[in-house]
Amino acid sequence: MKYNSVIVGAVSKDINIDCEGNVRREVGGAVVQAGFAAGRCGFRAAVITKSAADVDVHARFAGSNADVFALSSKNTCSIRNEYLTPDKERRICTSLNVCDKFTMTDINAAGEISAEVWHLAGLVYGDFDEEIFTGLHGKIAVDVQGFLRHVEGDKTMRFHDWTDKKKYLPLIDYLKTDAAEAEILTGEADRYEAARKLAGMGAREIMITHNTEILIYDGREFFTCPIKSRNLSGRTGRGDTAFSGYINSRVTQDIHDSLLFASALVSLKMETPGAFMGTKEDVMSYMHEFYAS
Repeated sequence: MKYNSVIVGAVSKDINIDCEGNVRREVGGAVVQAGFAAGRCGFRAAVITKSAADVDVHARFAGSNADVFALSSKNTCSIRNEYLTPDKERRICTSLNVCDKFTMTDINAAGEISAEVWHLAGLVYGDFDEEIFTGLHGKIAVDVQGFLRHVEGDKTMRFHDWTDKKKYLPLIDYLKTDAAEAEILTGEADRYEAARKLAGMGAREIMITHNTEILIYDGREFFTCPIKSRNLSGRTGRGDTAFSGYINSRVTQDIHDSLLFASALVSLKMETPGAFMGTKEDVMSYMHEFYAS
């Protein structure tokens, strides 16, 4: 089976606490947000994920329209997110459990599948055996969170630079960071300068998300598009949704049109908690209403 994208990453039993103390428990993770964004928008998408027996993975992805390949892990990843501000830009993350790492053996266990884009949607450093970078056939998209966020000895989660970035960035076709991660990788607080440095290290197409806009740099030209959400109740999963919408669109569309679609998709998604449950038609309607100019 040939997919537009195959998303690889762990599901996570998340405990999300907003700044007012309200608690939301759900099975989430980048792979969930990205899988629903791709599948619900009509792209041919598959998910390769891992968990222990305490999560019904197929039930979690019901309604996503993505094919699911569920592998076993000794433990299910679990993360506690305590948001410190109403805009959810600042949070304290604590690891309650991590899953087994993904290897090429795991990818091959999914059977005879191929992808235009392999989306590595990790949650913490160590989620992937780095042989995956040379073992996959197709373009590679990476959410750099899975290579920067480390579980410390006290179970807190902190971001550190990627030691092997100069080795692996040249193998990445689509790289996604947020503004803070881009600064960790490059030392540049300015998103434009950070993007230039990441391209100089070898990444081919860079997405940097921010609470106001999404920036794309292809090594030659910058593209930006604003976020136009009317509320932030669905802020969790912003970057995962935007990246999934973008890389799936890029299979057939140019940068400008893919960025516009991804921006409308994530703006709409952010207005409702949870993974995206709309349709491509909903995204197009949102685009025509709020991005007509």
